This record gives sequence, structure tokens and C-alpha cells, in this order.
Amino acid sequence: MISMENHNGTIHVSESYFSSLVEHTVSQCVGVTGMAGKAKRAFLFKNKAGGTGVDIREKDGKLEVDIHVVVSYGLNIAAAVENIIEKVTYALETSTGMTVGSVNVYVDAMTD
Repeated sequence: MISMENHNGTIHVSESYFSSLVEHTVSQCVGVTGMAGKAKRAFLFKNKAGGTGVDIREKDGKLEVDIHVVVSYGLNIAAAVENIIEKVTYALETSTGMTVGSVNVYVDAMTD
């Protein structure tokens, strides 16, 4: 649960809401073919990575987001990552009113 306070009280937002919002936003980005969930990340990196491709936490009142994606072959990765960062930041800040401190995008795999 991530909490924020305003003049009316405290608002608690679940991590699953943030994950769903981020996943929906990323799925609309050109060249992204999917999210790298924990099974794929564990296979690729031989560890027990968690989540569905999105990890969100709050630090010093700001959101920190890690996104693991699968992209299509031939994609300009730098441009795609910049687009993902801009769209995710906008979606989170307009939907929740919280400030986004950082969005880290990890390209875990590529498809044809």
C-alpha cells in the first residue's frame, strides 16, 4: 500500500492499481510487445525476480518505478525507452497526484 496525505485525510493506493496503470500505459507504447514477468526474468537472469514486470515503491514522498519490457526487433531502444518514461510519468502523476521521482526501464528481451 502506498499512502499520501492531503487536507481531507490519508489516501491508500494498492500496488496492484499502480501496476495495472503502468502495464496499460506501457502496452500502448510503440514497439513494446510485452512485460517481462517474474518467470521470464528468473529464467533470463537465474534469480528470483518478483512482480509482473512492474515494481513500484515510495521513497521520500515520490514514486520510484522499475519496468521490465520485451521489445520488437529493430526498435530504436533509446527512443522507445524515452517514450515509456514520459508516458508512465504523465499517467501516474495525472491519475494519482503523486510525484514520480524516477522511472527505470529494463529491456529484458527482444522478439521478432
